[in-house]
Parts: sequence; structure tokens; C-alpha cells
Amino acid sequence: MLGSLSAAALPAQQRRASRPKIKITDVRCAIIGQSPVVRIVTDQGISGYGQAETRKVYLRPMVLFYKDLILGEDPTDVERVMMKIRRLGAFKPWGAAVSAIEIALWDIAGQVAGVPVYKLMGGKIRDRVRIYNGGLRPAFKGQEPQHYAEVVQQMKEAPEGFTLIKMAVAFHNPAQMNAMPGQWYDEPRTGTPHSNKGMLTEKGLKRIIASVEAMKKVLGDEVGLALDAGPGWMMKDAVNFCKAVEPMHLAWVEDMLTGDYSPYPNADLYRDLKMQTTVPIHTGEQIYNRQNFKDLIEKQAVDVLGPDPEDVGGIGEMKWITEYADLHGILMAPHGIFDGLIGLAAHVHLAAALPQNFIAFEYPYGQPDWWYDIVDGLPNPIVKKGFIDVWDSPGLGVTFRVNAAKARLSPEDRGFFD
Repeated sequence: MLGSLSAAALPAQQRRASRPKIKITDVRCAIIGQSPVVRIVTDQGISGYGQAETRKVYLRPMVLFYKDLILGEDPTDVERVMMKIRRLGAFKPWGAAVSAIEIALWDIAGQVAGVPVYKLMGGKIRDRVRIYNGGLRPAFKGQEPQHYAEVVQQMKEAPEGFTLIKMAVAFHNPAQMNAMPGQWYDEPRTGTPHSNKGMLTEKGLKRIIASVEAMKKVLGDEVGLALDAGPGWMMKDAVNFCKAVEPMHLAWVEDMLTGDYSPYPNADLYRDLKMQTTVPIHTGEQIYNRQNFKDLIEKQAVDVLGPDPEDVGGIGEMKWITEYADLHGILMAPHGIFDGLIGLAAHVHLAAALPQNFIAFEYPYGQPDWWYDIVDGLPNPIVKKGFIDVWDSPGLGVTFRVNAAKARLSPEDRGFFD
């Protein structure tokens, strides 16, 4: 009742009631470098930014498809806005457009509230978040086991101080599979990445195992080793490989059966694999929306899930999935190799607030390097001893140096910051 309010409370309530409602007035998308960047503009001079994976240079029309659906909405009512567009998303690449918009909405909501985004995610439970190397790998000099040992030795000594390193092997590494003929019973495919698939020869299986043994010998128990291994494996080969590497105590083996751009997860097949090995089985980077994780989680088909916040539907969606996975004893190691520096900020705020089934997220970095010259707000150095300290700036806390960023825009995008 009004009469029960203190005199001190009344003016604050009146101020809140009279505050003008913030509205979305524009949705823009620019390709900066090779990264699609979404800007949501409001009538109160506050803009929010989201980013899609680098290399999705085709994404602009997909982002703009949603524009008319959310104009005039209050961007701080994130879920209300997302209810209008989430159902119109899908597996890659449409999920990327929805995700970038969602992240930009949280950026605005944090700025309006004057708090970092992690506060809106329920608050942080950790002050620093663990990362793994993502795309930060030295160039290979060859594809023999000793070359894998050399690369992980360099990463072990890297200034980031990685505590967990992920390496691509088998069908996720076409160079390894093409380096020697006769490693599987099919011929190499060209075109779409990771299109190779088939039954391994004995020679091929032994070669992959030898590369893992070489890496593990270097890392020992000081730095964890995860493998990005597929998709493309046949079930029997996957089982035989996992059994062979069980003594190496890997952090996980990723996407052996489905993954990347395959628009389905195949929970039953993963469940069969998981039941035959003690090696943690990981998948999920390509999956959009919570409903498409339902079988993987409820059937406890994998040990680790790795959604990408820039594909799954955004950071709010990913928080929901992580909590549901936690109820089922499943760990979380988010994908993020191409998520860029705005994506990095989204990862940090999200990871700060995720439950304790969080392991680490895949470290996105600026591509090209000049991205570090067009944004402010990131710590320096970004990574210390394998972790990133969580910052407290409102919103995502990463802003553009507009003049520097404008110089990187194509003529088509020259009005992006106006």
C-alpha cells in the first residue's frame, strides 16, 4: 500500500515512474575485418554491441532480417525481445545472428542499470575465469608425432600460462589425415571444412594415437590436454581410440561423431560411445537453443558440453543450458575460438556467473591484430597464468575507439557509428 512507504522511498519511486522508457531505434551490422558486429541503437543515446564469429562475413542480411521485429522494444527487457526472434533462429548460421543481437541487448541492459553484465546473470561466483588456448597455436613444421610435441612445448611456455591446451587431431585436422596416404578407407574431400569421414586403417589409428602420446609426454600432469578430433569417426574406431588414450587422463575428446556444422547432435550415438570409455566425451559447439540440448542432457549422453555463446542463442540462453546440465552432472567447456574481442567480453561475464560445472572457455582473440587498437576496456595483459580477471565496468565493459574503428570500416558500413 502507498501509505506503508517511507517518505524517503516515495521520491525514488516517483523518479522511476517518470523515467522515460528506453526504446530500440535501429539495428545495424558492420563487417569489421572479417567479424560481423551488431550495434543496437536506442533513443537515449546508449548503444549495445554484439559480435558473431570471425569469418561469417555473409551474416549482415541475417541480422537485419530481425530488425523490424524488435524496433520500438525496450532492450532492457531482454527476454521479451528474445521471445520475438529466438523461435526464428536455427543452427548455424542463423543462430549466430540471434546470438549477436542477444549479447548486444545485455550490453545495453548493463549500461542502463550501471552494472556489469555478470550482475544481471545472477552475480559472479568467481573473480577470474579459466581459458584454454583456442586458436593460439604455433605453426606446425610437419605432421609427425615430434611436430605435435614441439607445438605443445611452445604453448606450454607461452606468456598466457595456459593450464589447459586443446589440439586438433584426426578428422578435425585435415593436414594430419592428408600427410600420409591410406589412413582411412576413403579419399580426402575438398570444399566444406571437416567433410572427411570413414573407417580408419590400422596405420591411421596408430598414427593419431602416437601424436597424442607425444603431446602428453610434453605436458605431463602440469597442463591439461583436450582433443578436438572430429567429426567423422566411425563408432568402432572412436571406441578403440578412446580406450587407447584412457591412461593419458585427457580433459576431453571433442566432436568425434557429430559437431561443427552438422545440424543435429545424435544423442543416442554419443551415449553409446560414452558408456564404453572413461575418456570424457564432449560436443555441442554447433547446437542452437536449449531445446536442441535436451536429449544430450537428459540422456546424459556426454560428459562435457561446449556450446558457443555466439551460436547457441546468446549468454542468457547458455546460462540456462549450463544450469540444466549441472543438474544432470554434465560439465561445461564453452567453444569460442572465433568469437572476437566483444565475444571475449561476453564469455568473461558469462563464465563469472556460471555454476561450478564450468571448466574453461575457448579463448577468442582479435583477428586481425588491429582489433586490439580499436577497442578499450580489456585488461592488459588479458590473460595471466591461464586466467582472465573479471572486470566491473557497466555492460560488457568493452567500448570502441570510434575514430580508430571508423578507419577500418568499408564504404558500405561507413555510417555504422553515426
